[in-house]
Amino acid sequence: MSTLRRARYQFKAHPLTLDAVIAAAVLLCMISSAFAAPDGDHGVDWGARPPNTLSLLLMVLAAAALVLRRRSALAVLAATGTFALIECVTGDPRAPVAMAAVIALYTVASTTDRATTWRVGLLTMTVLTVAAMAAGPLPWYAQENIALVAWTGIGATAGDAVRSHRAYVRAIRERAERAERTREEEARRRVAEERLRIARELHDVVAHHIALVNVQAGVVAHVMDRRPDQAKEALAHVREASRSALDELRATVGLLRQSDDPAAPTEPASGLGRLDELAGTFRNAGLPVQVARADQDTELPAAVDLAAYRIVQEALTNAQKHAGTGAKAEVSVVRVGPNIEVSVLDDGAGASAETGTGGGHGLLGMRERVTALGGTLTTGPRYGGGFRVHAILPIQTRAGAERKPV
Repeated sequence: MSTLRRARYQFKAHPLTLDAVIAAAVLLCMISSAFAAPDGDHGVDWGARPPNTLSLLLMVLAAAALVLRRRSALAVLAATGTFALIECVTGDPRAPVAMAAVIALYTVASTTDRATTWRVGLLTMTVLTVAAMAAGPLPWYAQENIALVAWTGIGATAGDAVRSHRAYVRAIRERAERAERTREEEARRRVAEERLRIARELHDVVAHHIALVNVQAGVVAHVMDRRPDQAKEALAHVREASRSALDELRATVGLLRQSDDPAAPTEPASGLGRLDELAGTFRNAGLPVQVARADQDTELPAAVDLAAYRIVQEALTNAQKHAGTGAKAEVSVVRVGPNIEVSVLDDGAGASAETGTGGGHGLLGMRERVTALGGTLTTGPRYGGGFRVHAILPIQTRAGAERKPV
């Protein structure tokens, strides 16, 4: 089996060698047929009618032409067909040289289209058959003449079947390659989406808590010597904010665990249910926050609940950093028909275009969250000072967004 496989690989690597072997085999078959008389007294009578010199020459030329059949199939068919035509008219016996024409016709049919096969096959069949019937030494109805029709038809049909099979296999291979490329592209797209989602979560968690830690650390530095009690209180807030940041970072990093790792939360447990707790952290940091809710205790999908919480968190973080001292913030959550509307307003005199167009990714992350859920986000300065963030989130999210919270 290994020897056959090696020979197959060798022939694939050197197709001219394979064609030479085929040509030699065809020549052997033609010469054997030329020496055989099928109607002897005891069946086939070998050597009863040796071929003449012209027939042997035509056989050798036709077989030699087959060596080049892959390079120029139509030219080889024309040459072998001409040799077969000469042999049909002048030779005796006539059939052997037609074998080379049949092989050449098979090659044309297997390498061209079906229309060309029909035209070339009918032309070859007609020319050889009519020549044998009209100019050959045997009667027109002799079986040797009818055999030309059968053999040329078989050659064209076999070549067309091989061509169709090759096209079918090639189409299957191309579909498999396209499917593989599609799977790879889909995998890369999902990885990119997951990376973006985790980066967004990390930004929201870190930006919020680090901003609070920064503010409280500033308070500690300012009152450490004069009011140590207030400094201790600020340090307690720093410790609480840092602990919360670590908890949420731990939950977010849990997204990166492998499937066989110990069970861990797959999503941060943040949502509008923790809105009062979130507002309290900002109040402790010195930003008065008022919360108003009119959502009738609506049970939100996990994706919407998390997005609404993160929008409020990011908007209050921006207000804490940019609104200036003495600013106040208002948060409202309202159910309006099929949507939940979240608004965050501040009246800080320090709010400016920097809040909305700075180099950070806060507003961009909010917009991506809202867009992924099919909602709308409006941000911008308020008339008279301050900044406004308004998000409209549909309660019934798209199936893809619900399966993969953002």
